Amino acid sequence: MGISLFLVNEINPLLFKKEIAYIIIGFIAFLIAFLFPIRKLIWLIPFLYGLNLVLLVGVDLFGISILGAQRWLRIPIIGLTIQPSEFMKTNMILMLGYLIYKNPPDKEGYNLIQLLKISIYIIIPFLLIAKEPDLGTALILLIMGFGTLIIVGIRKKILINGIIFLLIFIPFAYKFLLHDYQKDRINKFLGQPSYHVEQSLIAIGSGGLTGKSENQATQTQLKFLPIASSDFIFAYFVERFGFIGVIVLLSLYFFLVYYLLSYVEVLKNDYFAMPIFASVGLMIFVYSYVNISMTINLVPVVGVPLPFLSHGGTSFINFMIIFGILENLLAFKYDFLYNFNSENDSLGL
Repeated sequence: MGISLFLVNEINPLLFKKEIAYIIIGFIAFLIAFLFPIRKLIWLIPFLYGLNLVLLVGVDLFGISILGAQRWLRIPIIGLTIQPSEFMKTNMILMLGYLIYKNPPDKEGYNLIQLLKISIYIIIPFLLIAKEPDLGTALILLIMGFGTLIIVGIRKKILINGIIFLLIFIPFAYKFLLHDYQKDRINKFLGQPSYHVEQSLIAIGSGGLTGKSENQATQTQLKFLPIASSDFIFAYFVERFGFIGVIVLLSLYFFLVYYLLSYVEVLKNDYFAMPIFASVGLMIFVYSYVNISMTINLVPVVGVPLPFLSHGGTSFINFMIIFGILENLLAFKYDFLYNFNSENDSLGL
């Protein structure tokens, strides 16, 4: 967050003031999520998930369109807009934890019937969000959801068949399911890079080993680099801090993801917290990989923020809520284990 504030202040001081406000709101949201008794009110999770689905259906029926995409709902009276797909990330993470906690896998992993039952809760929001259209967010939900199930455990035969089905389905999806603008992005990725990516590559290449001063970072300061404060903030970071800065930044993300996924083993007997940590670790990895890769023309351009670095209110606050939930699960895990053991004792188990 400190790096983000530093960069955004150089790009646009007005956005810097907004980001300060986002950070304050984000920390308040973090504290609320941290203090909320999630384990004791675990029964609320399906209701929150269902409410989020209703909002996504509402987007399809009477959402507002911005830049050709219908992704937002306008709140009556106050006139503010919300993006339900952003909140679905948090709700789906919690829903996976709830479902796996209620129906943990056996030693061999989930069988086909069990997998299909849980998959419904991943596929429904995927379809609703992809229809907006917001294929980037929809695919991240899909990868995060099924990636978590793979970590928790599914049978090897199912995994192999799933990979084969995916390889067969991808050409069909490209031909019949993608919008023209989505196909155009893929074609540009395979051929001549778009203007955005070309300017990003120039900014990254000009950073050299140690980067440039603020005044010499002409790609951003002269407005050649588009969306420098959000989607392409990585390109500006490299222009300022060079290859050495990249090593530091990637190391920070690597250790964050490694730390989160390490709890999969630590919390292996806690089937509520373990899949939530796995989901968040996968989400941070996928977001970081996709955002950085699109700036260097390794994947097609999609509107995916770089976690905690890209300027943006909804996604930033949502990440803070998620990390508040993680802290809650760690801080109060012993209360959960005590209650769990007490229930077993009362049943003679």
